[in-house]
Amino acid sequence: MVEPMPLPNETVTSLATALVKSSKAPLLLLDDDVVVIGASTSFCNTFNLDPLTIANRRLADLGSGEWDVPQLNSLLQATIAGAAEIDAYEMDLIREGKATCRLILSAHKLDYFDTEEVRVVLAATDVTATRLAEKQKDDLIREKHVLLQELQHRVANSLQIIASVLMQSARRVQSEETRLHLQDAHSRVMSIAMLQKQLAVTQLKSVGLRTYFADLCRSISASMIDDPKRLTLEAIVDDTTTSSDVSVSMGLIVTELVINAIKHAFPGQVAGGKIIVAFAEDKGAWLLSVSDNGAGMSVGVNRGKLAPAS
Repeated sequence: MVEPMPLPNETVTSLATALVKSSKAPLLLLDDDVVVIGASTSFCNTFNLDPLTIANRRLADLGSGEWDVPQLNSLLQATIAGAAEIDAYEMDLIREGKATCRLILSAHKLDYFDTEEVRVVLAATDVTATRLAEKQKDDLIREKHVLLQELQHRVANSLQIIASVLMQSARRVQSEETRLHLQDAHSRVMSIAMLQKQLAVTQLKSVGLRTYFADLCRSISASMIDDPKRLTLEAIVDDTTTSSDVSVSMGLIVTELVINAIKHAFPGQVAGGKIIVAFAEDKGAWLLSVSDNGAGMSVGVNRGKLAPAS
């Protein structure tokens, strides 16, 4: 087998230079002293450099010195030494009197048969417009998030006003049946209002359940327990975190159970009533409970039989 003859260094350099110059991408061909051997027309046009004077100049000397970036130079030296390659180094190109460019740079050492000359190709991609669009998108998302939270707070406040009107009406009516219906409507509206408030503060990827349930219990206590000596509501929760969607679903369950306990577990209770919301995670298993020390069901009630239809 006949092995290919090694090409002269001058021929290799000429071929590489010709390829770089003809490229439509912004490219530089550098030697082991980070001196420019060749540049594509695209590179010169993108960064306003004279193609006739760019060759044989150090990269750090191009333009007004804006390419003299210590970290970039260190990365190029490591690439030249074969210790690393620049795959996607992002930096700002700060030019006097011109807009700052956001660049992504890549540099790779070329392998030439048996030649000892070191050649590195440096590619530069201007992502200024892309990054600006991403920033505008992020700003728009944040603005919508703030507006959504404000809307949720206002909805919650409006629901609380409606609940207050219902309670005032319940206190004025003479009919016991109407009063019970109004009180039930008040409880339902308040539960929705409390969850709406919690939803406004749980629009995160991860929600800590200890803080979430503690806040939920405080809200329920403030709106539905008129005498803390008669009845208290406590949350005992571990450090588990979950998504906002799951936390809101759990909040719905807890709110319904707590409201039922407040309404039905303590008939005639004078003092010492307690409701406990507990949550714990153990090896992937979740345990959520709502317990109370109220009277509960009367002895002798058969839970397996339905009451006779009237």
